[in-house]
Amino acid sequence: MQDNEQFTKVFYFEHERQPINARVLLKHGGLLVLTFITATIAGTLYPFGSHGIFTGDDPQTWTELFQFLLLLPGQYVLTLVNAASSLLTDTSVLAHGLSFSLSLLFILVCHEMGHYIACRIYRVDATLPFFIPTPPMIGPAGTFGAFIRILSPMPSRKAVFDIGVAGPIAGFIALIPIAVIGVMTRVPAPPEAVANYSGITFSDPILIQIIAAAAGVDLSASYGNAFFYAAWIGLLVTALNLIPSGQLDGGHAIYAVFGKRVHYWTGRIAFFVMAALSIQGMVYYSSPSGFLIAVLLGIMMRIPHPHPWDESPLDAKRKLIAVCILAIFAVSFLPFPIKIT
Repeated sequence: MQDNEQFTKVFYFEHERQPINARVLLKHGGLLVLTFITATIAGTLYPFGSHGIFTGDDPQTWTELFQFLLLLPGQYVLTLVNAASSLLTDTSVLAHGLSFSLSLLFILVCHEMGHYIACRIYRVDATLPFFIPTPPMIGPAGTFGAFIRILSPMPSRKAVFDIGVAGPIAGFIALIPIAVIGVMTRVPAPPEAVANYSGITFSDPILIQIIAAAAGVDLSASYGNAFFYAAWIGLLVTALNLIPSGQLDGGHAIYAVFGKRVHYWTGRIAFFVMAALSIQGMVYYSSPSGFLIAVLLGIMMRIPHPHPWDESPLDAKRKLIAVCILAIFAVSFLPFPIKIT
């Protein structure tokens, strides 16, 4: 028995780290640069910028729909070419695109480095962050975020908790000044533009509403900007990660605080609640975003949580931090992030 325990301790605490060499840096750095490019282009495109807005008539017949779909790939490529050309020739477009991409990547980098540094503290082997670039408008922000891969087992529930919550806390702190700048620099919209607006509407998380109320900004009568949209996406990423399911950050926190059984049930409850809300969102708010969240939770609840070596309960300090994490989730989460009007 003692030999097994000694082996476990060596396995956890003396696990050989993955080397960080030129090849690894090139791979992760290349993904970061590619994500920077796609996010910068995305910052100039609808709904974050003025390019790529569909101004034609909606298809009314099957023939018109077929023609629309047939021309769509060419229109998409043309839109990207025009956006890239504007970035290279118009300094105002470049400033908007960079404000969006650099702000968003700052939030994502802080989030992932929170996880990574916590892993280093606990001597848990983990990769550098993998950034996920996506074609602009397909992945609307030019990225599906980032992640790190943990390569060695967790030594304790304390480590599970600290590593899990370090990312959302770091990302949330990073996005607050960006959200303040975004709200403070919103431009009032003409009343006729507000009355006749149709298209994608971004729901406002509680944190954004608090900042706007403190600054005296009417969110419903003003235009968003690059900083605002970057902070909005940062809040969405934070909220999604804090849902208590699977190996999401919120799932790690729930497992560390309450254990395996509660973690099992919260994941399933979260899925069924989100599935019900997604139907409500589609019917009453024309918001399809809830279905995507429900699909994510459906996948997450089927992923088992790894068992740490030390299952000792958390101390009072970390349970207090768990309450703070719940508050961060509350001011970040939106059941219907976007609405179509």
